[in-house]
Amino acid sequence: LCQRPKMDFKAIFEQVQPIIDDVAARGDDAVRRYTKQFDGVDPSPLVIRPQEISVALDKKIREAVDTAFRNIYRFHKAQLPAPIEVETMPGIRCRREARPVERVGLYVPGGTALLPSTLMMLGVPAALAGCSEIVVATPPKPDGSVAEELIYIAQKIGATAIVKAGGAQAVAALAWGTESVLKVDKIFGPGNQYVTAAKMLLQNSEAQIAIDMPAGPSEVLVIADDSAKPSFVAADLLSQAEHGADSQVVLVATPGFDWEGFRAQLKDQLDKLPRKDVAERSIAGSFSLEVDSLEEAFAFSNLYAPEHLIVQCKETDAWKDHVHNAGSVFWGPWSPESVGDYASGTNHTLPTYGYARMYSGVSVDSFFKFITMQELSEEGLQNIGPTVETLAVLEGLEGHKRAVSMRLEALSSDK
Repeated sequence: LCQRPKMDFKAIFEQVQPIIDDVAARGDDAVRRYTKQFDGVDPSPLVIRPQEISVALDKKIREAVDTAFRNIYRFHKAQLPAPIEVETMPGIRCRREARPVERVGLYVPGGTALLPSTLMMLGVPAALAGCSEIVVATPPKPDGSVAEELIYIAQKIGATAIVKAGGAQAVAALAWGTESVLKVDKIFGPGNQYVTAAKMLLQNSEAQIAIDMPAGPSEVLVIADDSAKPSFVAADLLSQAEHGADSQVVLVATPGFDWEGFRAQLKDQLDKLPRKDVAERSIAGSFSLEVDSLEEAFAFSNLYAPEHLIVQCKETDAWKDHVHNAGSVFWGPWSPESVGDYASGTNHTLPTYGYARMYSGVSVDSFFKFITMQELSEEGLQNIGPTVETLAVLEGLEGHKRAVSMRLEALSSDK
């Protein structure tokens, strides 16, 4: 039950690798060619500068974006790391400091839905971290333009450029750099299987880039006890099922859950969903199960390691320590997953496909690297020197020993 739908990465890699190689060799021309082939658009110019463009957003949309932006900013600002300094022995000071990844690429999917929320989720922590270059890549609209909502958010995060391309070709352009696309050091953002494959291939290539995390289709697991409202449970499952036909929606219920009411609600709400066909296929590839207790429900959830975990049960505080593997958790009947997707403040770029067992979602930390430092006084070297000499001899590394011994001898001769 914990297995996800198999992705044929071998076949996808074989399709994506030539695109990556072509972009590396031909730059902008290759990116334009594949964008024309896959999206039916010739992006000209390929790169635009958001700070040079005027946008006129509808007042209601602007206010919604600004509210979400503020909440995401508040939560992520609280994550900014402080330097750590420890005196491990007298005269030995060890320190850790954060430095931003200088150049980052933010991939914002297009395709079947406009996703300004994704740009906020990636752009706000990038701006807070102080990344010097923020490059956004997103598929252009059919008329070759970029949605004004995305341009507005790009302005708010201080983005340097927007690349009007999606798919593997956009990821390759960010990784290699082209005539007009700045090469970045790390690439963030969700995407389809071709985008994911491109990120995975490029992080192991001579392009020397890092990625945020590997990922698969969207998913949610709902734990429901006898207090859970069937209508809420059905709505939460459908909110993820409409993402894509390969999305995974799982219900784990305990005895007393109203299965009959749930099935009726699922059918009724599904029939009213504009993306009914997509959601229907997602549900057909997913499952529900009943377990004997909440202990068993949380044990299964930890094995499954869902991207999103929704818990609709009594006394939620009693169960919070039971969650070990999940991307993001939504507690109680009034916490739909949708609020995390858009505006509560937490990040929605999360590990899927079981990777929540070892990966975290995107945070401010994702845009930093951490540098350790040390400074020793004469006393510090005298205190630690003999230990280092002994360990260096043990490992047969005379040069390591000598770098210490010479200094200890110099200190002795000075006295």
